[in-house]
Amino acid sequence: QVQLVESGGGLVQAGGSLRLSCAASGRTVSDYGMGWFRQAPGKEREFVAGISWNGFRTYYADSVKGRSTISRDNGKNTNYLQMNSLKPEDTAVYYCAATSLRSGSYNSDEYRYWGQGTQVTVSS
Repeated sequence: QVQLVESGGGLVQAGGSLRLSCAASGRTVSDYGMGWFRQAPGKEREFVAGISWNGFRTYYADSVKGRSTISRDNGKNTNYLQMNSLKPEDTAVYYCAATSLRSGSYNSDEYRYWGQGTQVTVSS
């Protein structure tokens, strides 16, 4: 069983930056693809970024491409989402997830383990 805990969310002004962390416990996730998703009020959960098990492949939603960087430290069983140039439309609860697909996936259905989420609020 894998437990995921996100941290690093908060309130930030438009144009600011945040670094989200996702710490895994219970077992190593070094052989898992990892992803970040977000859900804004009244909207469906959407893919934000993903990373392969070895970090060689990263991919992003068009809405955050060029402003965000996903990375991982398998030695710490942790992955990160650095978000820059934040916009009010980035306001959402951000979730970390793990999939047994080593390459990761855009599809939330492929992810077995989920964290509880961390709130990101961007003020204009």
